[in-house]
Amino acid sequence: MAGSLCLAGCGGGSGGGSAGPPSDGDERTIKAFDINERPREQVKDGGTLRWGINEFPSQWNRNHVDGNLAVAAVVTNALLPTPFVSDEKAEISLNRAYVLDAEVTEQRPKQVVTYQLNPKARWSDGRPITWVDYQAQWHALNGRDPAFHIASSTGYKDIEKVARGEDDYEVVVTFDKPFGDWQSLFGPLMPASTNRTPAAFDNAWLNKIPVTAGPFKFGGFDQTAKTITLVRDDSWWGQRAKLDKIIYRASEQDSLVGAFSNGELDIIDVGPSAPDYARAKGTPGAEVRQAAGPDFRHFTFNGSSELLKDRNVRQAIQLGINRQAIAQSDLQGLDWPIALLNNHFFMNTQEGYQDNAGKLGVYDPDRARRLLDAAGWKLSGQVRQKNGKPLSLRFVVPSGVQVSKQEGELAQSMLAQIGVKLTIQAVPSDDFFTRYVIPGNFDITPFAYIGTPFPVSSSYGIYANSPDGKNWNANFGRTGSAAIDQAMSRAAQTLDPAQARTATNQADALIWQLVNVLPLYQRPQNVATRQTLANVGARGFYDLRYEDIGFTR
Repeated sequence: MAGSLCLAGCGGGSGGGSAGPPSDGDERTIKAFDINERPREQVKDGGTLRWGINEFPSQWNRNHVDGNLAVAAVVTNALLPTPFVSDEKAEISLNRAYVLDAEVTEQRPKQVVTYQLNPKARWSDGRPITWVDYQAQWHALNGRDPAFHIASSTGYKDIEKVARGEDDYEVVVTFDKPFGDWQSLFGPLMPASTNRTPAAFDNAWLNKIPVTAGPFKFGGFDQTAKTITLVRDDSWWGQRAKLDKIIYRASEQDSLVGAFSNGELDIIDVGPSAPDYARAKGTPGAEVRQAAGPDFRHFTFNGSSELLKDRNVRQAIQLGINRQAIAQSDLQGLDWPIALLNNHFFMNTQEGYQDNAGKLGVYDPDRARRLLDAAGWKLSGQVRQKNGKPLSLRFVVPSGVQVSKQEGELAQSMLAQIGVKLTIQAVPSDDFFTRYVIPGNFDITPFAYIGTPFPVSSSYGIYANSPDGKNWNANFGRTGSAAIDQAMSRAAQTLDPAQARTATNQADALIWQLVNVLPLYQRPQNVATRQTLANVGARGFYDLRYEDIGFTR
């Protein structure tokens, strides 16, 4: 379930909707969101929010393969248009700051969606937001021109045309094939200038945020201090932002907790680290807000790696990893129920969830050894060899993220028992995705996927097969099949939710066989904040209203 990547673990007050107990019989109630929700009149006007993040992105075009990061979303969600917003129950509604109406206006012979844009909506350079911006985004993201280095073409590739309606503020989108998750499209919307050419798509937002259209605007980067400053945009046509400014400060995960405890930051994502959780919770005047996010912790296996090209080897290594032991280690001390996640699309608490892992989701070192023997990897001393080459894998982790290192150490010890050598390689946090994960410079790597209310379309790109065996876009496991693509397409193309869930689970069962992403558990969102901070925290499916964030009176 994956809209954006999240660095490693990515790291309560009131306002917590209840999501009920988890699926494994644990009686603890899990909150759907925990943001200290307050009406605007209870929030002070003014102030600066100091927000700690664990990566300083260079690519700010969120639709670019290098920009598809949770950290980039945390910053730019205050700056960019999106036609729809989600509440904590993943129910979708219009974002009337940008779109006054949007609906399916025809289903036959083709699906047509008509948008009525808000004529008050403008880019920070003064240009109105019109049908031209929508058409240009479809042009860049439909996958027809490989020179656009896109994160995903899901949905956009199913569009036949985007046209002007009765005026510049009516957008008529005609689909070639039905697309059930049409509300997931055009968010975030980038300006037409960004999407017109591959060069602009790649470079216009590289170390730059050139234009915005939100309650905040870009104030500046400080590359030395690793800060990103946003300031209130007084030309914003919606409700005036409560805060004067937001300063995001990037630091490695273990430094963020210290800065929060010392009073230098007002909010950080703690991630699944018990020591960080305890330290943040023990900070005077602070609290840790906790909710069930559409986020899951996992290991990605690189199927293009020389040693992992054989599916039987990937299956063997998966069987040699005790997920329960890793989940228990990660979640210990977080006051969070431990339930393994056995689905790549649906969370344990979500309608549609079913366990499709079968025997491949079970820790079975004996079967793992038999599979490796059959694949020609014979034990030679402590480590298996084939054609004189040892079965020695690199487990790449971002430095400063303790939970990733611990996961590596546990996996190292487990895999040693089946004759596989695992070497942990720590790399700089800022390079982790762009230089290692995205280009496939790893054998196995751990991080979290941050989901959206659209389980099929947001995950499609992670499991989609490469058209040419070279361009994998957001599929970092670099394995896929026509059968998986067909099942995901069936799920995406039906407007019937029950049929979509059935097809999604068919795709999931095939992904378990292929071994691309190994899900571990649904990740709790643990966000440490000042107690006086309102309308922000562990958001679950809830889309933050940045104009309402601030400190209570």
